[in-house]
Amino acid sequence: MRERFGRNLAIVGQDNLRRIVLREHDRPGGANIGLIDLTARYALDNGFHVVVEGILYADRYGTMLQDLVRAHRGVTRCYYLHVPYTQTVLRHATKPDAEYLAHVTEDHLRDWYREKDLLPDAMETVIDAASSLDETVRQILRETGLDRVLPIDR
Repeated sequence: MRERFGRNLAIVGQDNLRRIVLREHDRPGGANIGLIDLTARYALDNGFHVVVEGILYADRYGTMLQDLVRAHRGVTRCYYLHVPYTQTVLRHATKPDAEYLAHVTEDHLRDWYREKDLLPDAMETVIDAASSLDETVRQILRETGLDRVLPIDR
């Protein structure tokens, strides 16, 4: 998304905040949930468009995401990339980072995978695994209106 849109798009990555910044396991009530919320709100309050991304289990992150959506004054869209488990394993095997592949096994993927773990109230648009990366980015930019917004060079 950032490659297509440019600057002024904050990517709030769950993995980065949870694993790198806090070095925390993903568990209910984890500190990363509040940090994701604070980071997204800070970026929004400072004029950035924001993408919150990650494996955001509905039972752990749902309330925070619903609160973010309710509080945001602009256009807000939520997306869920639906990739069946077997295809998740195949896609995982194509990652170029050999160290990551050695560390994250099929057992990890099986433990993490939750079939259609959607937020309540049909908040998310489900994007099918057949959608290419380019198609998905174009859809999100179009539906959020970011395809009609000039980026700010910060």
